[in-house]
Amino acid sequence: MDEPRIAQVYAAAELLVACLRDGGAVHICGNGGSAADAQHIAAELAGRFLRDRRALACSALTTNTSALTAIGNDYSYDAVFARQVEAVVRPGDVVWIISTSGGSPSVLAAAKAARARQAKVLGFTGGEGGAMPPLCDVCFIAPAETTYAIQQLHQIAYHAICDIVERTVCP
Repeated sequence: MDEPRIAQVYAAAELLVACLRDGGAVHICGNGGSAADAQHIAAELAGRFLRDRRALACSALTTNTSALTAIGNDYSYDAVFARQVEAVVRPGDVVWIISTSGGSPSVLAAAKAARARQAKVLGFTGGEGGAMPPLCDVCFIAPAETTYAIQQLHQIAYHAICDIVERTVCP
């Protein structure tokens, strides 16, 4: 990974460490493969990554199918994550948004809802970043153009972040 990406990884880890040390929670969302990544990250932080340690407050907004389908039906699919952010996110929490294009309307709406709740936003995207970077406190932009390559680089980055967070919050 090049120097700017390494700096983004460390900045992302610092954002999560500050949140978790202050008693906040991390909420993650994305669509398709990014939804799977959201669930993967939440499991690494709430459960364990490499070390036995206390559980860290982390959840994926992609897992409640009743909420997703009800919100999608009653409002629109674009609101499926934002509505959940409005329900559970508190000031000081982190909303981690994942979109390989940086342009997913449901993910961008979650970032805007997080800002309205005075939460921090961590973004993961690729290519040129799309519309995501200005909405984020920290944004990891994978230097790739294809979805599969972006997702592979995301996985390397979020595993590094999980390791840093785990070692720092629960030494």
